[in-house]
Formats: sequence, C-alpha cells, structure tokens
Amino acid sequence: MPGLQNTFLAMDTEEGVEVVWNELHFPDLKAFRAHEEKTKTMFEQLVVVDHPNIVKVHKYWLAMKDSTAQVIFITEYVSSGSLKQFLKKTKKNHKAMNARAWKRWCTQILSALSYLHACEPPIIHGNLTSDTIFIQHNGLIKIGSVWHRIFAQAIPADLRSPTRVDREEQQNLHFFPPEYGRAADGTAVDIFSFGMCALEMAVLEIQSNGDACVSEEAIERARHSLDDPNMREFILSCLLLNPEKRPSAHNLLFHRVLFEVHSLKLLAAHCFINNQYLMPENVVEEKTKSLDLNMVMAEMKRQGRPPVHWRYSEVSFLELDKFLEDVRNGIYPLMNFASTRPHTLPRSASQAAEDPQKATTPTPEPFDVETRKVVQMQCGMEWSEEKGQWHLTLLLVLEDKLHRQLSYDLLPTDHPGALAAELVHYGFIRLDDCEKLATFLENAFHRHQPAPS
Repeated sequence: MPGLQNTFLAMDTEEGVEVVWNELHFPDLKAFRAHEEKTKTMFEQLVVVDHPNIVKVHKYWLAMKDSTAQVIFITEYVSSGSLKQFLKKTKKNHKAMNARAWKRWCTQILSALSYLHACEPPIIHGNLTSDTIFIQHNGLIKIGSVWHRIFAQAIPADLRSPTRVDREEQQNLHFFPPEYGRAADGTAVDIFSFGMCALEMAVLEIQSNGDACVSEEAIERARHSLDDPNMREFILSCLLLNPEKRPSAHNLLFHRVLFEVHSLKLLAAHCFINNQYLMPENVVEEKTKSLDLNMVMAEMKRQGRPPVHWRYSEVSFLELDKFLEDVRNGIYPLMNFASTRPHTLPRSASQAAEDPQKATTPTPEPFDVETRKVVQMQCGMEWSEEKGQWHLTLLLVLEDKLHRQLSYDLLPTDHPGALAAELVHYGFIRLDDCEKLATFLENAFHRHQPAPS
C-alpha cells in the first residue's frame, strides 16, 4: 500500500478472518505530539466510512515508545490483489477486457467516489490509481488508500516525510490531473484519475517508455483504440483539462454506457435481500419450481393491436439468482440512485476504550462494535417445565457467512426491543440491525402461546 512503512497480513483471532496490519512510523515523537489530536480525528473519520466498495478501516491506535511514535491501523484484506496486477495478467494471457466487467467495475469505483464526495465535508481520495484499486475473489471492487489525502491535509509535510503518494512514481504520473496539489483542487481530481483507470481497464495497459512517465501520445493512442463511441465519450469527459467541466461521480453513474439496471428492479432486489431473514434460504428456487412457466406475469396493452405478453418462461432464473447474489455482495448499492446523499461522518467511538497516550504496547484493548450486516435470522422457543420459563435459541448469519448461535432463558419482564439493544451493546449485531431484530423477536414471541399454567 503506498505511503506505509510496514504492511502485514494478519489474523483477527476474535472473528477468525484475515486482516491487514498497517504501520506508519514517526521518528520525532515531540513533533508528532503537536499533531496527535489531528491524527486521531482523521482516523476516527476513516473508521466510520462504510461502503461496500471501499476498503474498510476497522480500528486504529497510537503507540509511543522512547522518542518515536507509530500509528497502527487495521484494514480489511482484499484477497485477489490490485487492479494493475489483474490487468497485467489479463494482457499476458492475450485476453481482452470483457465489456460487461468493465461496466460493473466502473460502476463500483464511481459508487465509492460518489459516497466519499457526498460526505460532509467531502472526502477527496487524491491517490486513485490502478495500484490503489483492489479486487475481491467474488468480483467486488474496493478502493484503498482513502486515508492518504486526509492525512496529507491534517499533518504538515515535514512530519509526513516517511509517506509517499503514487504521484511520486514516474509511471503513475498520468493518473493525476494538471491541477493536482494546488490549493483550489477538489473532487474533480478523483474524476480525472478515475478516467485514466477506466481507460487502462479498457485497453489493459497504456504503454510507457521504460521507467519514464506515460506520454501524452501513448494516452492518445489508447483513446483512439476504443471502438465503442459511448465508452470513448464517457472516458474523455472525465479527462477534460478544465476541472469545472468534468462530470461528478454521481452523474457518471447514470451515463448511458453504464446505466443498465432499472432502478425499480434494483429496489425490488434490495427489499428482497434486506428481508431475506424472514424467508427460507432457498426461497427463489422453491418458488420457481411451483410456477407455471406459461403463466403471463405482465401485459403491455397497445392501441389497435394485440397486447404483448411476458411469460415466466422468458425469465432466466439463473440470471435472477446471479443478480441477487451481486446485490447481496454490494455490486449494485442502492445509494447510487438517490438524488442527494449528504453523509455527515460522526466521530468514531473506537478510541473510547483506551487512552492512546498511555499505550505501552501495540495491542489495543478490545472494543465490541459489530459492523457486519445480519442477512438471515432463525429463532426457536421451547418451554422448560423444570425451570417454568421459555428458552430462546437465536441463530444469526452475518454477511461474511459467520454464524452466531445464542441461547437465553426468557424472564417474564423481557421485551424484544430491550433484548435486541443488549445484543448491540455486547457487539453481537450492528446498531442498524437492532430494529429489524426486535421486530423479528416480537413476531416470534407472538407465534407462541402463553406459557402453560
């Protein structure tokens, strides 16, 4: 990762998942102390940034020792490497980039940028290249290095001496627009960088001359090699030299070359996924088995002509399953299609459990905050004659397939809302799932008759 002295693949022993351990070193502790609060504020912002296409910063802490300081932060591990590595392998195998994959990846990158730019204040990535874009094993794109620009603004240059940006790499200069680094630059910096990433994805590689930077002639050749006029127009609009004329990330999501999923279809898919905990795991398969494929599911009336019928036999259920899986994985986030989406980032509570100034080891105190979404819930209740009370068993399946099975002897005073809030408090579910779980428990309670006398 650009700008880091040490990066290690590590294991989160509590959750049983691989993570990345990142270290920033500062040789002058006294100079670092003067900017300690700014550093903490910056990382507290990053911890609450939550988007399926952004590499998640899980937690951070400061470690002071002798005359030096360290910032250590834990990020999620993206398993399949960087976009640049993928493009090199694809070109080596003499393959072309699939147009459908290009559209999906552009959509995901823009979704992340649109989220960052809509924050209050806007977060400018400022270091977007094919080296800082990563690919998950399921095809999900995630952009990393989001911390770099915020860090550069919070900390003076002399204290940032250990870090570097991709712009210092000669071969990556073409990702940065002419206005980069000026006081007045803004979110349009990221749009230019995205345009170069989109061009590189389309042609697989923009030829450079050895270690020298990519020439303007090489970029022109790459542009002219694009066969699709819509794709060419889309990329060129991002690469305009005047930053004020570049489109926003949100507007680019609706460009005709990308926008192919109807918003109503997307909304229906999200409603299905969000309420899937109320349905059996294979509900789609079971429903399709019982359908009469000749049944008309929709009719379009036409004046003076017979209506057009759409039958179930014309629906590809395999495609439907794949689409739902993509929505579940975050490839089509619903937030893309909202008209306005201001995000005010709250201060993170990640440091509440410890005083960073007193930290003597690089191991933080545990802080139980769950961020993963609950995708499925199952509940069982049994009456215990011996104890004279109900025994509750709750199975929770999280978005990363982790299963949590909880059991509890219900008291007469127990309320579904209070039980759900307690699970949030102890880190078993995230806050956003509290109301959903409370409703689920309330329905489960009502399904059972009053306790036997």
